[in-house]
Amino acid sequence: MIITSTVILVIIIIFVALAFDFTNGFHDSANSIATVVSTKVLTPKKAVAFAAFFNFIAAFGFGVAVASTISKIIHLGNVAMEIIPYIVLGGLIGAISWNLITWYWGLPSSSSHALIGGMMGAGISAGGLAAIKFETVTLAAMFMILSPLIGLACGFFFMVAVLWICRKTSQSKVDHHFRKLQLVSAALFSFSHGTNDAQKTMGIITPLLFSIGYFSVGVDPNNLPVPIWVILSAHAAIALGTLAGGWRIVRTMGHRITKLRPVHGFAAETASAATIIGASIAGIPVSTTHVISSSIMGVGATKRLSAVRWGVARSIVWVWILTIPISAAIGFIAFYILHFFI
Repeated sequence: MIITSTVILVIIIIFVALAFDFTNGFHDSANSIATVVSTKVLTPKKAVAFAAFFNFIAAFGFGVAVASTISKIIHLGNVAMEIIPYIVLGGLIGAISWNLITWYWGLPSSSSHALIGGMMGAGISAGGLAAIKFETVTLAAMFMILSPLIGLACGFFFMVAVLWICRKTSQSKVDHHFRKLQLVSAALFSFSHGTNDAQKTMGIITPLLFSIGYFSVGVDPNNLPVPIWVILSAHAAIALGTLAGGWRIVRTMGHRITKLRPVHGFAAETASAATIIGASIAGIPVSTTHVISSSIMGVGATKRLSAVRWGVARSIVWVWILTIPISAAIGFIAFYILHFFI
């Protein structure tokens, strides 16, 4: 491959994409560690290292179906090849900007939906509505609503089942056993987080590679393969981001929604992991933030509805609703500015 200015630009954007993946891990590390920190099963430093390890080994988990879905947000056949890198860069600017805004305010938002919103905004700015594959966006939007409801229900019913199984056991014994079991559930959740979220970065790097002729002639742009170096790079970036931590959001996730004991943390993490792994196998990009937040609410509701601080939950839901339109607006403006340099 001849090294041209376009290739250099694509290499730079790949690093920006990996930076987004880093902020994803940085922003979403709270999702992986909030419950084990709040229940004092692990210290914060041990928790982030634990989560980062399982984020990375998820590279060897459940394939790249989610990456394939994300790579289809932009209708590659309806936009000029030379502007694909600028669309991706505009989308990344939208997603990273929203990640940093919500991180600053300590609000758990969806890096996944920020990326989808940013890519939509940049795509519409570049080629109008025809540039967007709305079946992909519709799938993501549908599960933006369904996945938190599934997480809420799974958290509630899983917690009910655990309470029934342990109904004749003293609280001290329950806490003792579930402090150990929560390490298993935290590992599962961190693994599921890496499985779903790292693939989203892979899904925007592959169209970039397609735009510079990286793949052999005749490759279907609707079924782009994901190179192994892209898989490992994405998982390494998200793991390093998790190591950096996101302590502002830990407080919201682990303390402000509802008070947790080890048994509650185990139930919330296990319910979330099951939901996210199922979505990953099906190739559905979901928000790990949405799922764990709603699972914690479902677990808290088994004590009594008033145990959940619904005011905090309401603020989180508003952030969820605003994520796609605001990141899309930023992505739209970013591409509009970038197009002057094309």
